[in-house]
Amino acid sequence: MLKKSLSAVAFAVALSIGAYSVTPVAHAGEDKPKVSAAAAKPLKAAQDAAQAKKFDEAVAKAKEALALPNKTAFDAYVANSLLAFAYAQQRNNTAAAQAMEAQLDSGFATPQEQATILKGLTAVAYQQKEYKKAADFGQRMIKAGSADADTYTLIAQSYYLQNDFKNTATFMGNYVNDQIKRGQTPKEQSLQLIVDSYGKQDDNAQATNWLETMVRYYPKENYWNNLLYTMIRSDGNTDRHSLNIYRLMQDTKTLKQGSDYTEMAQIAIDQGTPGEAVTVIEQGLAANAFEDKATLDRNQRLLDAAKKAADADKSGLTKLEAEAKAAATGDVDIALGGGFLSYGMNDKAEEAIARGIQKGVAKNADEAQILLGIAQLRQGKKAEAIKTFQGVKSTDATYDRLAKLWTLHAQAA
Repeated sequence: MLKKSLSAVAFAVALSIGAYSVTPVAHAGEDKPKVSAAAAKPLKAAQDAAQAKKFDEAVAKAKEALALPNKTAFDAYVANSLLAFAYAQQRNNTAAAQAMEAQLDSGFATPQEQATILKGLTAVAYQQKEYKKAADFGQRMIKAGSADADTYTLIAQSYYLQNDFKNTATFMGNYVNDQIKRGQTPKEQSLQLIVDSYGKQDDNAQATNWLETMVRYYPKENYWNNLLYTMIRSDGNTDRHSLNIYRLMQDTKTLKQGSDYTEMAQIAIDQGTPGEAVTVIEQGLAANAFEDKATLDRNQRLLDAAKKAADADKSGLTKLEAEAKAAATGDVDIALGGGFLSYGMNDKAEEAIARGIQKGVAKNADEAQILLGIAQLRQGKKAEAIKTFQGVKSTDATYDRLAKLWTLHAQAA
């Protein structure tokens, strides 16, 4: 950060000093200010010294001009420009920043000069941990129309480092929302700042909303993990809720803990999809998720029971398929589709579930549509899956949110 801020200062003062060339009298002319006769000699000496990289001498001569009792406002502006340049080359950021502030407030700096000076001042204030000042300078850049993406990040970080988490979240949230509206991809760092700031305020609802935005643009396992482990631990989940959350955890590769592999398998058996239980326990074994012998033995027994149940279940699918096709309503079709899905027979699962939905489902209609989307997504039918997930309009908050999260996952697939 120190190196970056030093280069920002040097760049800013180099541009500003370049605005009037290497001689103070470069502004001579009827319509432009010029240095006074009294200040011309020390200012010319200061510039010559700066060109020769004699920065101590440049500082001394510029100060000599500032000390003149009859100096003009423009004399002071030029002297401060030279001081800023010399101090920046000496890596004396504090003194350079003071001189640059005097330049900025002189009334002589052009809009371009003001923009470059403000950028340097913002960087210096941040590097010196003057975070309020850095944020204020950054806001001036926004008002002047010279702020870039880095400026917005620096302002937000300045608020954050003052423990002003409310302003951090609001400021960066507004900026990111504007980016999204313009079709731009927000920076990962920006989203992290927002999520963390809402977390610091114990605003879990907003933190979760923004974490969902994180996985939309940066579908990393750790972000999905934060989302879904919070969701699976929520009070009020039914077994059907939990099984569907676990399915998304499976697909996003965030199913990690041995106890969750076990619980998913047990619920799958209870809900009539033992093939799913076999798959998940085998995944847990492959991941070495069961750490001690007792847990390993327990899950081996669970796997044996699941395999036995799956053998019986799979052999009955042909009969169940005939019953489903003959049924007037779609509930049997949905159960059949869930069975096909658990064995990885995704095309047949899609066919059965779609048929069941078309007939009409008496219960668990939201789950049926989510299962249809899963079957489509697992076949690589991304567009169809997204449309299916987006079609879920549930009064059940968990299914409604699951549909939204499956949509985000499908979009990133």
